[in-house]
Amino acid sequence: MSAALEATGLGVRYRRTWVLRDCSLSLPTGRVAALVGPNGAGKTTLMHAAVGLLRPALGSVRVAGEAAFVAQDKPLYESFTVAEMLAFGRRMNRRWDDAAAADRLAALGIPLRRKVGRLSGGQQAQVAVTLALAGLPDLLMLDEPLANLDPLARHDVMRSIMAEVAERRLTVLLSSHVVSDLEETCDWLVVLNAGRLQVSGDIEELLDGHLVVTGPDDAPIAGAQVVSASRTGRQVGMLVRGAPPLDPRWQARSPGLEELVMGYLRSPDSAALPKLTGVGA
Repeated sequence: MSAALEATGLGVRYRRTWVLRDCSLSLPTGRVAALVGPNGAGKTTLMHAAVGLLRPALGSVRVAGEAAFVAQDKPLYESFTVAEMLAFGRRMNRRWDDAAAADRLAALGIPLRRKVGRLSGGQQAQVAVTLALAGLPDLLMLDEPLANLDPLARHDVMRSIMAEVAERRLTVLLSSHVVSDLEETCDWLVVLNAGRLQVSGDIEELLDGHLVVTGPDDAPIAGAQVVSASRTGRQVGMLVRGAPPLDPRWQARSPGLEELVMGYLRSPDSAALPKLTGVGA
C-alpha cells in the first residue's frame, strides 16, 4: 500500500523553539485521517511543511501527487463573487475541473453571483472546500475547517467531503479539536502532542489494541502498558495497551475514540507507535 504523505525525522522550529521534533509517520493512500492534538501541538505546522509553506529544519516530508490545503481562516476574498473565486482558482491551478466545481456548488444551493462576504460560515467553508477539490488533489488537507460552525453546518460540510471520498480515491488529513466530528468519518488517527508524534494508525486496530480498566488501586497489573491513569478514592481507572490484566478484580471494556485520544493527550510520554515507517501498521 502506497503512502499519500510520508514524514521522516521531521523537525520544524520557530527561532529557538521546536514546534515539531523527530516526527516520522506514513499516511496510506485512500485513508481519511484525523489529526488531533492540543493547541500548539504542531498540527498546522505539519500541514504547512507538507505543502511547502515552510522549510523543515530537520528531516523531510513528502506528498505523493498533488496536495490541496484549506486553512482554518478559509482564505477567500469577501469582495469576490463565488464565480470570481472559481475563476481565480482556475488561473492559479495546473489541474482544474470547472464543471465539477460548478455542479458541486449548485447541488449545495450556493449562488455563483453572490459575494463571498454575504455567505454564511457554512457556505464559505463549502466554497473553500470546493476550490480545493476542483484542483483535483490526491491529498486534501483541512486545518480546522469546521471551526466556528454550528453543528448542522459541521455535519453538512463533513457529509459533502465524505461524498467526494466515496466517489474517487482521495486521501484526507483533517485537523479538528472536536473528536465527535471525526468518529463517523475517519479511519486513521494521528495524535500530536507537544511537537511529537504519539499515535499513528488504523482507528479500529488502535481501539482493538486498548482497554479501559477499573479496579482497586492495590490490584497488580501485568501484561499491559499503562497509557494513563486516574484515581477516585481507592479505585483507579486506566487506559492500557495490550493484554488485559490477569487479576480478576479488574473490570475491562473497549475504549471509545475520545477516550483513546484523551488518554494519550493526558500522558505526553506515552506512545502507540509499533511501526513508525510501516504503512498500514
